[in-house]
Amino acid sequence: MHMIFGPHSFAQQRTQKPPLHAKHWMAITGKPLAATAGAMIFQKGGNAVDAACAMIAATCTMWDTLGWGGETQALIYNPHTRKVVGINALGVAPTGATPEFFRSKGMKYPPEYGPLAAVTPGTPGGILVMLAEFGKLSLKDVLEPAIQMADGYPIEAETANLIEREKERLKQWPYSRQVMLPHLGEKREAPEPGEIFRQPDLAATLRKLVEAEQEALKQGKSRKEAIYAAYDRFYKGDIAREIVRSVQEQGGLFTLEDLARWRVYIEEPVKTDYKGIEVYKLTTWVQGPVMLQTLNILENFDLRAMGYNSARYIHTLYQAMNLAFADRDFYYGDPYFPPAEPVRGLLSKEYARERAKLINMERNDPNIKPGDPYPFQGERNPYLKLLEKWGEQQKGAAKSDSQESARSNEEFEKDFYAGTTSVIAADEEGWVVSVTPSGGWIPAVIAGRTGIGLSQRMQSFVLDEAENPFNVVAPGKRPRATLTPSLALRDGEPYLAFAVQGGDSQDQNLLQFFLNIVEFGMTVQEATEAANFNSFQMRSSFGNHESRPGRILLNEAIPSWVRAELRKMGYEMTFAARTSGPINAILFDRKHGTMWGGSSNHGEDYGIAW
Repeated sequence: MHMIFGPHSFAQQRTQKPPLHAKHWMAITGKPLAATAGAMIFQKGGNAVDAACAMIAATCTMWDTLGWGGETQALIYNPHTRKVVGINALGVAPTGATPEFFRSKGMKYPPEYGPLAAVTPGTPGGILVMLAEFGKLSLKDVLEPAIQMADGYPIEAETANLIEREKERLKQWPYSRQVMLPHLGEKREAPEPGEIFRQPDLAATLRKLVEAEQEALKQGKSRKEAIYAAYDRFYKGDIAREIVRSVQEQGGLFTLEDLARWRVYIEEPVKTDYKGIEVYKLTTWVQGPVMLQTLNILENFDLRAMGYNSARYIHTLYQAMNLAFADRDFYYGDPYFPPAEPVRGLLSKEYARERAKLINMERNDPNIKPGDPYPFQGERNPYLKLLEKWGEQQKGAAKSDSQESARSNEEFEKDFYAGTTSVIAADEEGWVVSVTPSGGWIPAVIAGRTGIGLSQRMQSFVLDEAENPFNVVAPGKRPRATLTPSLALRDGEPYLAFAVQGGDSQDQNLLQFFLNIVEFGMTVQEATEAANFNSFQMRSSFGNHESRPGRILLNEAIPSWVRAELRKMGYEMTFAARTSGPINAILFDRKHGTMWGGSSNHGEDYGIAW
């Protein structure tokens, strides 16, 4: 069977949502209104970066599992340099955020909610840097849709009902209560679906950013300098002062220095080659290299011969993912903070071959441990003692989980899939953008009169180096987040841009989406809707960082004989009707010079194209 690289070479299956087609531009994200914001920017003459920034701003304003005080990370293909760059706009732990501080409060991990869960805001800086460096339009143009929405937009049922479900938590924080619960004291305190939801403080903050830009332009500053004037107002000016004042008032740790010292990094992504396709991800401050490691392991198997979603295929992917995720759980952390992660070893093909040899093709291995990548970059592992004990620590945690009955599977899975949206954009000039902005989801602490909902990303740190010596909380350090946009090039040209929400499931879903196209010849829309599966064997990046070895989420369509084989292999199965995750993607059809868009039938994600 030959490899199929384009949707034009086979008959399509009927999908629940139609594929998108475009010649000029495409904008896809987590909410229909936010996709419209991207389309508005394209219509103004903006490029894909401008449109992506407008969509991030709109999704934040709509609280689409993120808020303005969260974090943004992106991969951008620049057609002029023909290079992929990474944007690292993840906030850092504030002054005083140490293991001793959280332990003194009786915590095993930093909390999931409240002011102590917040790292410094990253998304505003991410939008402003992307726009200044790679966009064309003014900040005034790009923020216009979000400002209109902050003045009032008809809120959709998903968010309105989430606010109602979380209202008891929201009531703990005075500014959140004021913004989120317009009907305080009534039976339903949240907005009703379709009601105009107004955020005057947020609208004022966004207008202040535009004011700073416009004032700088009047003074003769360049477009880029004017956008950075808005950046300075947010991180060093009156907006920063109100954020810090209100966070400290509510029991948080932010200082003015924390915001002023923080910066966005424009960085080189990591990549691997899978059968001639270059796949790019962000490095170890998120989980991105996991997908590259898994692809390297899977190159040692004939996946196509196994058949899509056969028991053997599911088992092989599950085991390969667990090997890569075990490495994530021990070796990934902030690359701008010592110690240095062994990235070269982790992404080495030789290391992947050694890891592949550990797969037992007959049974699930619940005791998969991190490997030792250091020899594959010519070094000795400084953490061998911790590595040897890592299995014992996992067993201890599992034992205590089962003794307490931990939490229900439902609660565990809710944490496992926490947060995020995705933003994908491309244009005919050749700009391609893939983003998974997140953080500041409902229930968020709102920072005073700024209207900015703060991140909850601190919970992804650990307090004990025995769990992960690279990801121990420290002031000024980024937590190892789950957010993981993807770009793939073929013959040096953009081939696929893809991203998904869903916490620890993200790179699992993206891996399967990618293989659905590359190995099984699906169209991009088919691949977003296709039956997926998830492992819960890795450590959750949220809550109590639990693990459920051998637990697997399968699609209800998986036939009984496949289920029976997996049961024999030691799997504990759970089922759902839709298991793809809300994947958004663009495939570039070089033969016809067009774009194919896919937006999953899971959730409210939507795209607009021209």
